[in-house]
Amino acid sequence: MIEESVLLESRTLRSGVLERTDVLDRVKALSLLPDGLHVTTAMVAAYFEVAETVVNNLLSRHRHELQSNGMRVLRDSELRNFKKLNLSSYGRPQPRSALAIWSRRAVLNVAMLLRDSEVARQVRVYLLDMEHLARTQPVDNPGLTEPVPLDVRIDQRITHILGRTVVPMFNALIASSGEHRRELIELREDIENVERRMCRHHERLATPEGENPAENVGSTLKAMTWQAFEQHVAGLLRRDGCTDVVVRQTRSDRGIDITGLTADGRTVAVRCRNRSGRRTVPHADLQKFAGAARVLHRVDLALFVATCGFSHESRAIADLTGVVTVDREEVEAWTAGVRLKALR
Repeated sequence: MIEESVLLESRTLRSGVLERTDVLDRVKALSLLPDGLHVTTAMVAAYFEVAETVVNNLLSRHRHELQSNGMRVLRDSELRNFKKLNLSSYGRPQPRSALAIWSRRAVLNVAMLLRDSEVARQVRVYLLDMEHLARTQPVDNPGLTEPVPLDVRIDQRITHILGRTVVPMFNALIASSGEHRRELIELREDIENVERRMCRHHERLATPEGENPAENVGSTLKAMTWQAFEQHVAGLLRRDGCTDVVVRQTRSDRGIDITGLTADGRTVAVRCRNRSGRRTVPHADLQKFAGAARVLHRVDLALFVATCGFSHESRAIADLTGVVTVDREEVEAWTAGVRLKALR
């Protein structure tokens, strides 16, 4: 197993574990600003129980690495808007010409650079313990006791490549193409159909004989509490490449249950609604969430994920405000392994 001190010296090793930002909360609760995505330098220092000057000195030595992982310095109008939305509840903010804000990924980066902090050391140890367990598990499927056959591993790798590489490549080509746009869209749809079929095939292989995979997924979702469903959706976001995923686990945050960043850096806010039976999401819920996500927090991507359908009024509001609705059928496909289109 790698010694935790090695992380202090190797940027390559640090880069390999930066997705595990959940480790921060396992060691100690990390308080976030109202946007649910960032902390200030003072908050970073408080988390690691060091002086703010220690964090600033670390920033001066490793600025490029920290910036690549979500540390930003705000100035001028961007700083004024950020203060208005996030710092008003902290009293009257002190006048300043610049403000450094840190993503959870950047805070984890600090934990792997900060030598004189017991909290940082605990994060490194916990992080490497988790990484060691992940690497030594023969199969990431508790339902199988034997190694996954080679052809299944190849199929899984193909599915991963289709979802993470080929489809995004077609998205980029479509965005920049004029003459062959229609042909490219048709090819992309064919590839997405292949990806969906392979995901369903994997689901059938993992389901005991005689059971219906779709019914199995549906019953599993139906049995979840609202807290479990939020954690489930957060796990799907992480699986599809999102970082800094935070589950708020509260009913008093204007309808936003999860925040994070997509793989390409867009801010995302998610509302989860676990409703059984034939009930649909009422339009009032859409209005509340759209206002919080689009007006208050100004996120790039707003997702309303539900285990039921959406009323006509709800879909009309979603279309008007740019909220992406994910209904029961889409949640089941997402759970089975199909990557959500909005995250591509």
